[in-house]
Amino acid sequence: MASQARPAAKAGSLPTGPGPQRHYTVQRQPAPGSCHVHYTRDKQPLPDPKCTPGALNPDVTPATLTSTICRPSGYTKGIRPPVYITGPEKAANAKSYGYNGSLHDAEYDHLVSLELGGDPNDPRNLWVEPPSPGHRPGSGANNPKDVVENKLHAAICSGQVQLRPAQVAIATDWTTALTRLGIR
Repeated sequence: MASQARPAAKAGSLPTGPGPQRHYTVQRQPAPGSCHVHYTRDKQPLPDPKCTPGALNPDVTPATLTSTICRPSGYTKGIRPPVYITGPEKAANAKSYGYNGSLHDAEYDHLVSLELGGDPNDPRNLWVEPPSPGHRPGSGANNPKDVVENKLHAAICSGQVQLRPAQVAIATDWTTALTRLGIR
């Protein structure tokens, strides 16, 4: 079922997850078929806000930017859960969303990306994102949302935009996040 983008979240209304863990465990996913992909007018997929509202990493705050997401390198790699955790989660989440396509072509995506201070393994922040329009089957995940995440990350780290508004904008609708925040 296709629907329009969801209404904007209120600033600061995103839940906070547990943050990076020393030892990750496979997280329980929503019940099979309980989540529904929404689509923008140009057919970009958005997650069900009831299942995937986004969740924030409590370690990433305006005061910790230089030691977390804005440090020169290695932050996201050091907090990303291993594939032996995310693999089973991705398969279960695909059932939650009723996704029947190739898992190779879908991305188990952080709604609020790690580089924007999203929680690494909270199930409220992860979903099996179907391929975007124009995707070639069998070519692997090709997510135009990544470009938006990179621009938001640069804007946060340069001081052009504040952390929380960027997080709310990406969680609300990544296709409008840059415009909403005045970023080109």
